[in-house]
Amino acid sequence: MKTPNADLARFRPNVGVVLISDEGKAWLGRRADRAGSTNWQFPQGGVDAGESLYEAARRELREETGVVSASFLGKTDGWIAYHFPRGHERKDSEGWVGQKQAWFALRFEGDESEIDLNAHHQVEFDAWEWVDLDEALKRVVDFKRDVYRRVVEAFRPFAAPTNRISPATENTV
Repeated sequence: MKTPNADLARFRPNVGVVLISDEGKAWLGRRADRAGSTNWQFPQGGVDAGESLYEAARRELREETGVVSASFLGKTDGWIAYHFPRGHERKDSEGWVGQKQAWFALRFEGDESEIDLNAHHQVEFDAWEWVDLDEALKRVVDFKRDVYRRVVEAFRPFAAPTNRISPATENTV
């Protein structure tokens, strides 16, 4: 959904992270507080006062997934906004009509044992998996699908497998 810039003042600043594995798969989490088949999403959350968008993205990723071993790949241009549909308004909305998001693509550089859905006192996800980037479009709630379509298209170039040499094999011939 395109929202005129003049209207963005009423949208809550938010960041999202698409975490991409060396195999070109995206990390997708199942929301702990929602039932149904379209309750999966990428890590995302609000921006704290005095925090840069990138700092907020790294913090949200750490809080929601436990992941700290990730490197910057790219960022979407400008804000991508959506309205809260009836029944999905935030309790702490402070008059927000929706969210405006900046999205970051990060390469996962750790071991899967680093992923800890209980890393933060407020658990966001109760399950996770690596999926093809387009799979997120099928699993996200309807009102976020247009945002995800834009994010998937923006980050598709990063979803190719890498040829990174693992430390265990770099000295072999």
